[in-house]
Amino acid sequence: MPDVPPHAPRKIHLTDYQLPSFDVDTVDLDIKIFDDHATVDSRLVMNRQAAGDLVLYGEDVELVTIMVDGEPLSSEQYSQADGKLTISDAPNNLTLELQVRIHPQTNTALEGLYMAGTGSDTMFVTQCEPEGFRKITFYPDRPDVLAIFTTRVEANKRYPTLLANGNLVEQGDVVEAPDRHYAIWHDPTNKPSYLFACVAADLDVLTDHYTTSEGREVLLEVYAKSSDIDKCHVGMQALKDAMAWDEVNYGRAYDLDRYMIVAVSQFNMGAMENKGLNIFNTACVLSSPETTTDARSFNVKAVIAHEYFHNWTGNRITCRDWFQLCLKEGFTVYRDQSFSADQQSSAVQRIDDVATLRAHQFTEDAGPLAHPVRPESFVEINNFYTTTVYEKGAEIVRMLANTLGSDNFRKGTDEYFRRYDGQAVTVEDFLSALSITDDKIENFIDWYRQPGTPMLSGHQAYDRETQTLTITLSQQTRHVNGFEAPKPLPIPVATALFDKASGDIVGERMLLLDQAEQTFSFDNITSEPVVSLLRDFSAPVQLNYDYQDEDLAFLLTHETNGFNRWQVTQMLVNRILLQGQGTKSNPEVYLQALAQTLPTLATDDAMLAARLLDIPSAQELASAIHKDYDPVLIKEQREGLYRQVAESLSPQWTTLYEQLPLQSYEDSSEARGMRALRNVVLDMALTAKVTGAAEWAQQQYDNASCMTERFGALKAMVNHQVANADKYLADFYNRFQADDLVIDLWFSVQAAADNVNTDKINDLLTHADFDWNTPNRVRSVISAFASQPTVLWTSEGLRIYTDVIQRLDESNPVLASRLLQVLARWYTLVEPRRQMAHEQLISLQKKVSSKHVLESLDSVLSAKAD
Repeated sequence: MPDVPPHAPRKIHLTDYQLPSFDVDTVDLDIKIFDDHATVDSRLVMNRQAAGDLVLYGEDVELVTIMVDGEPLSSEQYSQADGKLTISDAPNNLTLELQVRIHPQTNTALEGLYMAGTGSDTMFVTQCEPEGFRKITFYPDRPDVLAIFTTRVEANKRYPTLLANGNLVEQGDVVEAPDRHYAIWHDPTNKPSYLFACVAADLDVLTDHYTTSEGREVLLEVYAKSSDIDKCHVGMQALKDAMAWDEVNYGRAYDLDRYMIVAVSQFNMGAMENKGLNIFNTACVLSSPETTTDARSFNVKAVIAHEYFHNWTGNRITCRDWFQLCLKEGFTVYRDQSFSADQQSSAVQRIDDVATLRAHQFTEDAGPLAHPVRPESFVEINNFYTTTVYEKGAEIVRMLANTLGSDNFRKGTDEYFRRYDGQAVTVEDFLSALSITDDKIENFIDWYRQPGTPMLSGHQAYDRETQTLTITLSQQTRHVNGFEAPKPLPIPVATALFDKASGDIVGERMLLLDQAEQTFSFDNITSEPVVSLLRDFSAPVQLNYDYQDEDLAFLLTHETNGFNRWQVTQMLVNRILLQGQGTKSNPEVYLQALAQTLPTLATDDAMLAARLLDIPSAQELASAIHKDYDPVLIKEQREGLYRQVAESLSPQWTTLYEQLPLQSYEDSSEARGMRALRNVVLDMALTAKVTGAAEWAQQQYDNASCMTERFGALKAMVNHQVANADKYLADFYNRFQADDLVIDLWFSVQAAADNVNTDKINDLLTHADFDWNTPNRVRSVISAFASQPTVLWTSEGLRIYTDVIQRLDESNPVLASRLLQVLARWYTLVEPRRQMAHEQLISLQKKVSSKHVLESLDSVLSAKAD
């Protein structure tokens, strides 16, 4: 393990939690934005609730004045050090008044109050989660300090849009400065500072209304640049759909008179649930058929719903401390996944959720960045906005819901809202509320405490005489350094038994494995069945059951659960691709099952048919290899199997493509499925060198009715180096050069191309349209580039990647740290790549200084090969 640098920041531990010394009743803010700075006046009414000094946090803020109960404090009466302002002899009840000066114009970290955009598109916007409010003013900036906020925002009239949380109280001109104006907003609900937001900009607005189940008339507003306002209708409809869905499924109605969404191009996150004023990355709110793929358009709906659902699961009930981040995020991701499953095929939604979990969270759990869903310590909380906290956190809630059943889960969530509305609480509080109908729910606490993905292993035995089937299941979780030895966890295993002769289900049960090993019996089973386990992915575990390839092929054909048809297909594919990792499989069984299943499924459920042709990404395959990972070999094996599929099913591609003609655009589950399958079939046909496939691609591009069709054709032409691919890339750029989000696609399709090299990445990073200050643009190149491990894990590829991290370390450390985490499994590489990667990471460690990147690097470098 490398030496810890002398400037390594201090860790914060969950066990160190203490109540804040002072609470805040009310906050009055006056934010004045000028050309080169801003001033923030704050008035805090505070009351002591525990012993200790009055401590406020502030970063990159200049203190101008400070008063207690109307009296200025001398420099001897307070101290400033290490980002804290401390008053030692504060009275038990006081009014604290502060004025500070900040510089949002030079704030490239995109935290606190910062300037986004350039020229006429300039706007001032905030991002305060998790600890950005301390970059606006000194404050007890922690989630368990809740207060009523009143905010006055003042700016030049060239920023006519002035917004903050809550309801508009007053607006007008500044009498002494006729070129300036103000707006005053009042939020009547208690909230922590991380939910604060304000905006000063020149934006257009799309308006609508919604009447809640309680009879409240709510004004709905989506703000965006004038040129983008026509792309806000999908988001507006999704908002209304989410409001209605939450009332029906959780009994939760909206509580303010206004709900606002603002689209921002320069934003580190997808979106932020600030009370009543959500700030959104443009990629997660703007959508139109001409400029947005189906996948991103559906994601817009999901993210809109996610942030709205936070109004109750995150805002009205918030986290006691940042270790409880999964409390709001896991529950809310589960809610948005459930909402999305009601908007399309529930099987496809489950496939999408699990595919994300396996590709990213399982990889995280398998490496040095493994951590519990509720971490026990951190240096920088931004580093724990991870798939473990979000997606695995959601899977735990799903297990709780499935274990309780829908009626009891609803009783438990109703109790949760009743008990804790207006409070900052913990995971234990959540489980306590859910356990009112079943006390075993509290046993799930170890899922929050224990890192690692359990391996669920099993086998079966059938007794013909007694007509009894026994299934023996066991669980094992790898021991992650720094944590206690793993315990057996409660694992719900949804199980069905299929008769081999008829293909019918002859038994079905939810098994609960809560010991290291258990045996479960099924009686009155007249012949040995094929067992289907983890139906609908009932627990976030890896499965190693004693299946024969023929069993999996049988389930692919006969399973009634769409998700499990995909899951058994993935199991077959992984067996083929990871044969050197202890698996063994015959590709012919897989290929024959696909050939038999695909034609009918393409007609019945085109989206599911498209997903059955999925082959795990190179990154997902790499996560299953713990030593001597060779990116070149894995790529060759993956591409070889893909080519086998394409060639073995070659006679079907022409027929299928003709069955999926280009049609006028329709936003329905069926139409999205047809477009998805058409793109997969096109790529397969090009791989198999089907006669005319190149012409299909060009015609699809030229005649496309929407971005899904056009971009699918472009991607296929680029990856297969079709003649004139460069011409189509140029056409795509020229058509959409005024639309930043579409140009992100133009960058990404080149950076992720199968034949990409480091020269192309350098060209993209130096392109006139590349913008280091826009996270979407950076990710469009760097995250796409990371999808090609054979180029990334070279000396030049890794140099480019670490140079990007070094550059962002100073300007945007949050983004830098998240990009760095992609390199976490360097230690599994085959030599000499492993040594090369280690040397470059050690070199990077000497060049960075932010606590975000240093913490991630420390974890990444601590890893060792098995």
